[in-house]
Amino acid sequence: MLNTKTFLTVDFGAGSLKLAEFETNDAGGLSLKNYAIKPLGLEGSADATREATILKALQEVLVEKGIKSRNVNVCAPGFHVFSKFVKLPPVDATKVTQIIQYEAQQNVPFPLAEVVWDYQILGSAAGGELEVLLVAIKSDVVEGLFRVAAQAKLKLNLCDASPAALCNAFRYNYGDLEDCTMLLDIGAKTSNLLFFEKGKVFSRSINLGANTITQDFANESKLKFDEADKIKIAEGFVSLGGAYEEPENAHQAAISKIARQFMTKLHIQVNQTIQFYRGQQGGAQPQRLFLSGGASLMPYTAQFFAEKLNIPVEYFNPLRNVQIDPSVNLEELARVAHSLGEVVGLGLRNLAHCPVEMNLMPESTLRWQAFNERKPYFMATVFSLVVVAFAVGFLFEKLAQSKEKEIEDLQPTVTQMQSKSDSFTRVYSKFQATQKVADQITAWMQDRFYWGDVLTQLRGALIRSEEATRKKLSAQKPGVESGIWIEQLSSDASLGSASAPTPYAPPSGGLGGVYSRMPGGMPQSAVAVPDAAGAASAAPGSVVSLVCRAVDLTSVDPSANSEVAYAVENELKASTNYFKPEGTQLTGQITPDANGTFTFGVTVILVNPLKL
Repeated sequence: MLNTKTFLTVDFGAGSLKLAEFETNDAGGLSLKNYAIKPLGLEGSADATREATILKALQEVLVEKGIKSRNVNVCAPGFHVFSKFVKLPPVDATKVTQIIQYEAQQNVPFPLAEVVWDYQILGSAAGGELEVLLVAIKSDVVEGLFRVAAQAKLKLNLCDASPAALCNAFRYNYGDLEDCTMLLDIGAKTSNLLFFEKGKVFSRSINLGANTITQDFANESKLKFDEADKIKIAEGFVSLGGAYEEPENAHQAAISKIARQFMTKLHIQVNQTIQFYRGQQGGAQPQRLFLSGGASLMPYTAQFFAEKLNIPVEYFNPLRNVQIDPSVNLEELARVAHSLGEVVGLGLRNLAHCPVEMNLMPESTLRWQAFNERKPYFMATVFSLVVVAFAVGFLFEKLAQSKEKEIEDLQPTVTQMQSKSDSFTRVYSKFQATQKVADQITAWMQDRFYWGDVLTQLRGALIRSEEATRKKLSAQKPGVESGIWIEQLSSDASLGSASAPTPYAPPSGGLGGVYSRMPGGMPQSAVAVPDAAGAASAAPGSVVSLVCRAVDLTSVDPSANSEVAYAVENELKASTNYFKPEGTQLTGQITPDANGTFTFGVTVILVNPLKL
């Protein structure tokens, strides 16, 4: 919670910039002091011109409204944000972060090094699965927003995503609704559809926005985008369909048809999402729909969705529980209130705990902010150091003269001690050489049976993993059989002569065991060295890469394959006499095939590196 009572929130949308100035009232709630909505035109959704466009719009709004507040929370637009709901199997709380990071690597369509990502656990399903919301945004996008705020002389405290901000605004204003409710936010480039039901929330981004209506109308009427957009806002409406008299105004006739085509496509996406929510998420049939976003204000939009969905439709009021300052024009505010959901949601982050709390601020931005805050202290420290340096220099000169005299007096004693030190060094060097030979001989004696012991530990880990999986799944399917074996084993050190690899025969008594090839004379380019921090810093000869294959058990339990892989990882980590827990981990992906099996990779770090 910020100390400053007045603060700003800004939604950098694709089609418009929305700004609100809030303060915390005496009751601890939000009070709206000022607001502004600034159209961005076509340049606002183009990557090449977006940053300059939103900076200019932000600076103009701050001057026009005479806003003095400097602290700001911002919201990235939906078309820049990747979000996805994932379900995780019930696991130990200490492993949740590790599993979510693995899921992020599989689901985020960019390398994690290039994005800022965050997650929130929204609850658990009836079967104990964790429901997690993953959100990611390219780092350079957030850094661009930071540059915009800095050039506008604002301090950026928080970067949120539009679905999260909308969720918080809805819960704050409509927390009394328990049955299934939808919120459809129709933006310029993308739309967000959110479901709320008994504390649960589900969100999906739809790649359809009202700029499509403007662009199609501009193409048909041979007009520039900005001019077509003004006509759309002033005269456009959604055609009611069926037999009706076409408007005499040619622009209205064109826009109404284009708008209905767009809304029809949007309705199809909404209907598909409803079916997914009910089938895959176990949700109930929606009982009402709220509309928000600038494009939702087009006449007859509410009637269109009420007819198509056969449920009540009304406009979202994000200011329902927000105090309005007397200086705000209520009539003008009422016309645009439904599009201020994101800025209200951003404002709530400064009051108390919100249902969805994420911050997509990159580490580089946070470090730069911390440096700027400490800059005055750095300047004062440098000045103090300069003064101290002059004082120390004067004292040092006096001390130096005294030390030189003492050195002259001690020189004979030092010469005598140096002779004795040289003699000791020669004798100690001979001792070290002898000790090194003895240590090598001892190591050779101890390592005679090393690989046999390592392979025995690997086999034991697989057998225990099989047994644990079999016991757990037998409750669901009696008599279920599991099997895990090693298909490939390789090390970052040569394992023998240049002869062909020797296959290991499967041990009797079940599927468990080490079915592998010892990579004799394997070329260095074939050694699989993982990217994990623990393995990358391991000593030569200590990294062993396994490719394991196991029986596909997803017919018994959809999460069974993941549980098999994590069971193997846990068993290997438990063998601490031979393998290091840090660095020993799953690698790559769990890959099923058409033969009823799947593969997964494991990197093992040996406690004692192989010495050859």
